[in-house]
Amino acid sequence: MGLLQNAAKTTNGVVLNGFLLSPVVEQCSGCDRVRRFEEQDFCSSYPDPTTKWADGHCNFATHIKAASATAAKINPLKASKRAAKGR
Repeated sequence: MGLLQNAAKTTNGVVLNGFLLSPVVEQCSGCDRVRRFEEQDFCSSYPDPTTKWADGHCNFATHIKAASATAAKINPLKASKRAAKGR
């Protein structure tokens, strides 16, 4: 159960520390932050996963690697000097 051990089932849904938790969405499958509580899966980091995925990605997702930044521009003059030194 992990982080959801203090959660409580109410008529509105599952409540944890005053926040109403929404079940995870399909994109969350495979994430390390998904926790099971009473036969449903919930995110241990964010109460409403649907809003996190509204922009196309969730910044809490552990199963998706962030796109790497473009390669840094290298000054050709410095690169040739480094190559000449053997670095």
